[in-house]
Amino acid sequence: MKLNLKYFAEVKSELAKVVWPKKSEVIKLTLVVLIITIIVGAYVGALDIIFAKLLKFIIET
Repeated sequence: MKLNLKYFAEVKSELAKVVWPKKSEVIKLTLVVLIITIIVGAYVGALDIIFAKLLKFIIET
């Protein structure tokens, strides 16, 4: 039991040392991730459509 208390005390002291990001920084980086995700998703979706049409063309000829 004593080991568990020591562990949590150490966790608490380590968390006190963490430099947490500001709210504005979190929002900005979240928007960057969302934008990149949308761009990559659109790119992959476009490739899927192109390859599906190409495969359909190859199969039908």
